[in-house]
Amino acid sequence: MTDKKAVRTIAAATVGNALEFFDFTVFTAYAVYIGDYFFGSTDDYVRILQAVSVFGLGFVARPLGALLIGYYADTRGRKAAMTLTLLSMCIGSLLIAILPGYRSIGIAAPALLLVARLLQGFSVGGEMGPATAFLVEAAPDTKTSRRAASWQLASQSFATIASGLLGALLSILLTRQELAGWGWRIPFAIGAMIGPIGLWLRGALEETLVPAENDTPPPHILSVFTRMPVEVLSGMLITAGGTVLQYFFLYCALFAGKNLHFHALPALSVNIAIGAGTAFGAIASGYLVSRVGQTAIVVTCRIILACTIVPVFVLFSHGAGFVTVFALLGFLAIFHGAASGTGTGILARLFPMPVRTIGVGCAYSLAVTVFGGSAQPIFTVIINHTGSSVSWCFYVVVMALLSTVPFLWMRKRLRDTPTMLSTASDT
Repeated sequence: MTDKKAVRTIAAATVGNALEFFDFTVFTAYAVYIGDYFFGSTDDYVRILQAVSVFGLGFVARPLGALLIGYYADTRGRKAAMTLTLLSMCIGSLLIAILPGYRSIGIAAPALLLVARLLQGFSVGGEMGPATAFLVEAAPDTKTSRRAASWQLASQSFATIASGLLGALLSILLTRQELAGWGWRIPFAIGAMIGPIGLWLRGALEETLVPAENDTPPPHILSVFTRMPVEVLSGMLITAGGTVLQYFFLYCALFAGKNLHFHALPALSVNIAIGAGTAFGAIASGYLVSRVGQTAIVVTCRIILACTIVPVFVLFSHGAGFVTVFALLGFLAIFHGAASGTGTGILARLFPMPVRTIGVGCAYSLAVTVFGGSAQPIFTVIINHTGSSVSWCFYVVVMALLSTVPFLWMRKRLRDTPTMLSTASDT
């Protein structure tokens, strides 16, 4: 694979993932404005909770998307599935950008917002499996495939940086009243416009799914659950720690504004540090994995995060300035990027080609639905009820440690030895 072709392949496979996190990051960063616009409560806390809850409810559609689109990708091809998911995501973003608010159409406003988020959730649930499978299968060898998988998280990080830069720019150019009135729509409109570029990139991809022999029936849509339940559970737990950490970092922009009392520009700018740190960690882990091993990277980085997050936020609670917050969040994000970027490749190793897309997609989407979708409402409730800016971090610590458990019971399967990813005896 030439360098030019490799760049285009990675860009095409990860554009959907990048668009997902661009939208998710700006939704969280502008949750206060979205809550004010779409909900009628007079309580600030209730409006924010309603906004992040709609954000979380969008995750409910993820497993269904992973199941249906994953089955489609495992039987008809990765390329067709990735085209479908990208188109659906763009429609969801466009809806959020143009929907009228509560004062115009009443209760229909939050209902339509939820519809848009469910559409996004369905398409995003179907995106992760085929995109990851495509990256792994398009690589010329096992070493390269493990490195390629890390670009999934790196693409999310670049999207986080982009949302942070855009947020900072809008906060400079627009007043708070303009941001609250219409400025928050701009990032979603930009997200919708990314779609045609992604469709163009994916149009030139070569299909990587190897057709089964004529006498071999396609796997049943639920076969991955009945024949590989341990692998699905392991993939869910590995993903759970990463997704809680991801939304922990995404929540930091809202946290910086509401709890650390930063102005809009510095609060939104922390996403730049987080995105840069995560991208660096993900890309670096792709190059280190052949020397250190996937298991060692994930377990070590998750333990480091579990030991450092609480002390860092204790420091923040004592009046740390913007530079300190910016630098430390970026530093912590490096370890998150290394662990989660490598963890994506591990998911692909758990499942063989005939059920790889549906296996990766369902394990990932179920974990993100249960743990990612609930993370920000849980953060909001914990902080509000305890009055502590540190208390919510303990939930993150527990989930980071829990995500290392599968490496104990799956240590033989996840041993860092060269593995032919397209074969397995247990399917």
